Amino acid sequence: MAAVSFGGAIASFSGPSEAAAQEQRFAAYITGYGFWDNTPPGSVAISHPVKHRRAGGIGTYRDPITLAVGHTLKGRRDILDFPAGTVFYLPRLKKYAIVEDTCGDGPRPQDGPCHTGARGYPWLDLWVGGQTVSPAQSEKCQYKITAVQMVYLSPKPNYEVYPGEVIASGCAVH
Repeated sequence: MAAVSFGGAIASFSGPSEAAAQEQRFAAYITGYGFWDNTPPGSVAISHPVKHRRAGGIGTYRDPITLAVGHTLKGRRDILDFPAGTVFYLPRLKKYAIVEDTCGDGPRPQDGPCHTGARGYPWLDLWVGGQTVSPAQSEKCQYKITAVQMVYLSPKPNYEVYPGEVIASGCAVH
């Protein structure tokens, strides 16, 4: 069992080999990011592709949506708060997500909110899409899904899903 500190609070979760065997649930701060506020802006670029070559996915177990997590830079090493390929289920959004990107820019992302967390909760930033909408519409969607909510780490494959890009599904929360 590993413990990761987020803004002074400790979130415990099993390492990759343990986590694969057992689903774990905990509260996390979920936000959204999209085409217009990605790095670089106006792109679908991701830093740690696993399932996709660019940000995407429809939220099913077989095609989870790209998720960005905080990270630390140690020299040339980029250490993600959750390893690339880690899968989550987000019951409030009825979507599966996979870690494929980093949240937080600059020379010391470990000092930013994505790594340190929000109000003691780990911070997960979900790709909402948004290539076909205005920056304002994308931002409105991101705001709508932002909340502290339960997440399932290493989830079972059979949870209810509303497939589709988050923006395309009206940014629905349940």
